[in-house]
Amino acid sequence: METIIPVTGNVKFSITLDPTVWIFDDRRLDLDTFFTDQHVDRDEMEEYKEAMGKHWSREIMEGATFPPTLKTEKKYEKQKMLTGTFGMLLEPFIKNAEPGENATTFSFVTGDEEHTFPLKDAVDMILQYSIEGKPVKEGGPVYVLFRDGSNRDNPIKNVTAIRVD
Repeated sequence: METIIPVTGNVKFSITLDPTVWIFDDRRLDLDTFFTDQHVDRDEMEEYKEAMGKHWSREIMEGATFPPTLKTEKKYEKQKMLTGTFGMLLEPFIKNAEPGENATTFSFVTGDEEHTFPLKDAVDMILQYSIEGKPVKEGGPVYVLFRDGSNRDNPIKNVTAIRVD
């Protein structure tokens, strides 16, 4: 099984995706909660600004302190990475490849077929790269899920390339 997925076709930049390193990416989605009512789409920049404002205010009022819970939080996050099921949105990768002006579709190329979608639907695709803390091996390196979760039980598997047309 090849673990690298090329993004090719009608793009300005042919790029390669390596799902084996995504576990360290802050953009990862926790798929254990993503398809439940607990998931809320959030504006990461707004959250960052709010957190920085609170941190700044606390340091001005109390001085710089490092709470004892910091180690506990890091331990919890590490445990979550080792046991969680994660995915990444496809859209940022397609944007980075910069589709040509006349590009209208993209396809997931698998061993025996192609699954073609309108280019605007890239925002609704998730590349699942881990299951319960382990990389997707059988049928991997990624499973393609729809954002609405409608194909969770039957994802697109054996993706060898993504082609923009």
